[in-house]
Amino acid sequence: MRIEVEFNDSLVAYLPTDAEQHRAGVEVAEGSSVNAVLDYLAVPREKAHLVLLNGVFLRRRDRDWIELQDGDVIAVWPPAGGE
Repeated sequence: MRIEVEFNDSLVAYLPTDAEQHRAGVEVAEGSSVNAVLDYLAVPREKAHLVLLNGVFLRRRDRDWIELQDGDVIAVWPPAGGE
């Protein structure tokens, strides 16, 4: 299935090379979680400070068990200051 990832500030460096304007499409396995996608893209979990799933805030404890659906959009911001 295909999802979209949008990384902001210093996290842009973790986007696939074909990304445009801080956003890229990513093929993931059915049932993947947000953390599985972040791991796949080598984003350190401590750098994924604010995560939205389809525009809704996702708590850290929910990032491992909520299964993504085809067409979902994950937006991620680092801690304040881009660190």
